[in-house]
Amino acid sequence: MAELPRPPARRLAVLTCMDARVSPTRLLGLREGDAHVLRNAGGVVSDDVIRSLAISQHRVGTVEVMVIQHTDCGMQTFTDEEFADHLEVIAGERPAWPAHAFADLEESVRASVERIRSSPFIPHTDEVRGFVYDVFSGALREVT
Repeated sequence: MAELPRPPARRLAVLTCMDARVSPTRLLGLREGDAHVLRNAGGVVSDDVIRSLAISQHRVGTVEVMVIQHTDCGMQTFTDEEFADHLEVIAGERPAWPAHAFADLEESVRASVERIRSSPFIPHTDEVRGFVYDVFSGALREVT
């Protein structure tokens, strides 16, 4: 796909969960070259997501961001403290990073959107929106 231009055609960046049931390209009707797609556990805004979005906006020209988290997410089944305790037992030390587990799905979406909007490194924040994807019904709804 080298013939595609570097900037995404829709000037869109999508952050979503790494869960295999979530296919942002199918869900949003995206084709190759349409958007930057960032994935991590939970689709939460970590420092690395801010880094990637800053590069996406400053160097590649995206202006819109969609945060898509989903129902039945594994990140709702434990706490950061529980996971850090587990890793300490297994690895002999606690991680320097938080897992970003969450109990309230909609609040997690709102917090992720707010973290992007409040970052001094993200210049285009007018079109940062958050969504919940229902893995059972296939419905996508915006969180306000």
